[in-house]
Amino acid sequence: MLDPMAALRRAVAGATLVGLAAAAPAPAAAQGKFLDVGKQAPITILINASPWYAGFEKAVDLYVKQTGNEVNLDVTPYGGMLEKARNAVRGSTSPYDILNLDSGWTIEFYEAGFLKPLGEIDASIKLPEEVLECGNTFWWNADKRYRTPAGGKLMGVPPNCNIHIVAYRADLFKQAGIEAPKTYDDVLAACKKVQNPPGLYGFVTRGERGNGIRYDFSTFMLGHGVDVVADASGGDYTVTMNSPKVLAALNQFITLMKTCAPTNAGSLGQADVIQLMSSGKAAMVQTVIAAWGNYEDKTKSAVAGKVAAAPVPQAVPGQKAGVAIGNWNFTVPKNTPADRQKAAVAFMKWFLTGEAQRAYAEAGGIPVRVDTLKSDLAQKPQFSWMPAYLASIEIGQPTLGFAESAEVEQVMGLRLNQALIGELAPAKALNLAADEIAAIFTRTGRKTGKLPPLPE
Repeated sequence: MLDPMAALRRAVAGATLVGLAAAAPAPAAAQGKFLDVGKQAPITILINASPWYAGFEKAVDLYVKQTGNEVNLDVTPYGGMLEKARNAVRGSTSPYDILNLDSGWTIEFYEAGFLKPLGEIDASIKLPEEVLECGNTFWWNADKRYRTPAGGKLMGVPPNCNIHIVAYRADLFKQAGIEAPKTYDDVLAACKKVQNPPGLYGFVTRGERGNGIRYDFSTFMLGHGVDVVADASGGDYTVTMNSPKVLAALNQFITLMKTCAPTNAGSLGQADVIQLMSSGKAAMVQTVIAAWGNYEDKTKSAVAGKVAAAPVPQAVPGQKAGVAIGNWNFTVPKNTPADRQKAAVAFMKWFLTGEAQRAYAEAGGIPVRVDTLKSDLAQKPQFSWMPAYLASIEIGQPTLGFAESAEVEQVMGLRLNQALIGELAPAKALNLAADEIAAIFTRTGRKTGKLPPLPE
């Protein structure tokens, strides 16, 4: 069986700054009437080597084939994206015409004025009403210092609205006579019933230090009704990271990982989680929806046709599930020539059309249009994830919506991991994280404070 991440790594090596003007033929199902954007200047996109990259690359192939316009892709691992983007906007001329930014990084770029509002490049650009809001991370109201369309400017468009889903082995669940999990208690119960380690682990999600554990823990934390700070949108940055609710969430997360995941849970990254499911060694995984294509591709997966999708489970039975939107944002640097800015927006307008989004979905991408997600595609087995995705995205919320997000994520990613691997007791880890996050907000002049420390 082909290792999916090995294939991805080969794609990364081959696509870096390679022009796609002679790209492969478009998917047969993608033929139709597409937006005519005219002749445009060549553009270069800084794009991340994430699980949804393969679908995006095929959509770009289609754009190149239809328009004759040249698109270059600099495909970069997640860990190198922010540094490249920061360097690009600080030079005299950006080497990139579209920067794909993690939503957590956007405010840093918005506040510094490094990006060009899309309406100042092309006054006709509007976000189609069918496009998902994705937590409104691509809008910026400079007066309120907040990401909102109310008085805000459109700064980008979403290539995806990433959220978690639970992918589970429908065949094993049927054999065991159990239903799809609706709560994390259900996940734990199902794990104990079906797992048989080391051949089959019951439940896996990311535990590696950094963005991985921070983001995957967010469904537990938000599901307990609490966030990192009290009310960022209202300007209250009182740190709530060490509240009893977060402690309950962390204990729930650790219990699941210690009971159901491999012994190296603290080092499991996204590629590891995908591989465990694709190779048939996991009964359930919580992954971003962008990973779905790896499970259904028969050239990569030993369990194709046996996997089903469930919405994010409730952390507290009866309460709203915690769905964290971790979307990406296509943005245009201010320090690029006007003709390339115009070409970048032309690509974005094409990409958001219904025709392009359908082709994107058929190529394995995660479309951002509701009409595509509710189309006849959703009735086909390979797109059976669409209802679960829509159910979760409707209650999704952005996380780390402040300029200090990269620093805060580093703190959380370290302390949560130390708690998972047993270096620190959970309460100690959260108290340390709260101290360090409060220090960040004090330094940047926020209205902040801390909760009393948890008993250690």
